[in-house]
Amino acid sequence: MRTGVFVQVRLGSTRLPAKALLPLPGGSVIQHVMRALAPVAADVHALLTDPASTAKLAPVAEGEGFLLFTGSPEDVLGRFCAASREYGVDRVVRATGDNPLTCPRLASQILSIHAERRADLSHFLGCPWGTGVEVVESRALFDAERAAADPAEREHITTFHYRHPDRFAIVEEQAPAEAHLPDARVTVDTPEDYERVSRIFQDLYEGSPIGAEAIVRWFGGAGARGASTGGGAA
Repeated sequence: MRTGVFVQVRLGSTRLPAKALLPLPGGSVIQHVMRALAPVAADVHALLTDPASTAKLAPVAEGEGFLLFTGSPEDVLGRFCAASREYGVDRVVRATGDNPLTCPRLASQILSIHAERRADLSHFLGCPWGTGVEVVESRALFDAERAAADPAEREHITTFHYRHPDRFAIVEEQAPAEAHLPDARVTVDTPEDYERVSRIFQDLYEGSPIGAEAIVRWFGGAGARGASTGGGAA
């Protein structure tokens, strides 16, 4: 059973251009994503991007020991399936390049739960939005690739699976209590998000990935005064 950690990332965002390359203490947004996922046990760690982003992301990926795979700009499901075939992986840990506060411990935990439950798709519920990952079997991705016709099911990798729970074994586990804060938002999608995440890094970053439990404490303490949680789920 080969596992791939795949981070989807491209630089064509309109609301916050090239957000993956924006600086934070200790590195850029995408560098922190890769550093958070590097400890997760896998056979392959790779960024999955589009042709327009390849030139700028290639040296960044190489510098962090990640491979770089270039695929379809819009058919992200197809991009993941192509990468799964290229690298011969049976299971994918899916993360996104706008989540520099991805939690390594949560990623490893949900990967273990997924394997134990023999699931097709797994993720935590209730952790701060931007700290979690999904784990999905490659065969479930290939099934969706064959059947998905709605453009939203091609752009968003697991939408088809959630729309067809009768076809897939989906595990949605509550996050551990110390990492549970469903209204907190730490993804980077807007200038306000970037400002919030920058404050968290300024307050908490000490040279290693910041865990979800530290983020939960930050939102509950003095560091979060004036910071909107932003709502949403991981």
